[in-house]
Amino acid sequence: MSRLKILYVSSEIDPFLKTSAVSDYVRKLPQAMQERGMEIRILVPRFGLINERKNRLHEVVRLSGINIAVGDEEKPLVIKVASVPNAKLQVYFIDNDDYFNRKSVFTDKDNRFYSDNDDRAIFFCKGVIETVKKLGWAPDIVHCNDWMTGLIPLYLKTTYKNDPMFKDAKAVFTIYDDSYFDHQFDASLPGKVKMLDIDDAAVASLQTYDYKAFIKIGAQYSDTVTKADRNVDNRLADCYGQVRTDEVPTIEESAETFSDAYYQIYNSLKPVPLEAAQS
Repeated sequence: MSRLKILYVSSEIDPFLKTSAVSDYVRKLPQAMQERGMEIRILVPRFGLINERKNRLHEVVRLSGINIAVGDEEKPLVIKVASVPNAKLQVYFIDNDDYFNRKSVFTDKDNRFYSDNDDRAIFFCKGVIETVKKLGWAPDIVHCNDWMTGLIPLYLKTTYKNDPMFKDAKAVFTIYDDSYFDHQFDASLPGKVKMLDIDDAAVASLQTYDYKAFIKIGAQYSDTVTKADRNVDNRLADCYGQVRTDEVPTIEESAETFSDAYYQIYNSLKPVPLEAAQS
């Protein structure tokens, strides 16, 4: 029997990059699930702060080479991989020189928010899905972390809903408080996000063109929404869509029940026989 397959998607992971709570969360959870017998893949952006030589990143040629459309432009996708030290975990990095070859993450040296961060998020989310397709690895659960991954549940439930790699996948979306930003994107955002089979109504929640837009659409199209921080509700309680605020569980990385809580969530979304989960 096959083990539960979990794809983790995040803006960062320790030790390769650590700028927020996301990094520790996504470092701890995949290893905990792997130790419980689950099959894991992790994908993050290759931001310029990540030292490729120090972290022993190398390109995976068989996965690289396709172009990803963002609006009217297409950019080449490069995939790199490295291993987490002292853990049996590999991390795949989504890369493109135009979007990620910068010595900072979301703001420039003067702390100004990059105006193309929406394009970078679109490229990343589409690149993740196409990379998984090339891997030929069909995840049971796609666990998206933070705003930058918020478009993936949309794509899974629309464009890729009948794709053999994703047709049975369930989406989990975790919201963080410390990644909040005030920048407002321009009105071209919904149009750039859409694909041929995605209509205006499907991306209506993006029309605030801000941080909340990415959170709303991630929550809207996910099967389960969780919070990484109790403070999330202070600014984002209106982003959960049809789910009541008190039904969105807070699962903090420091909690003793952290891995137990997600183990139960994953198995409730995609039950597998106990002997398969422990094999």
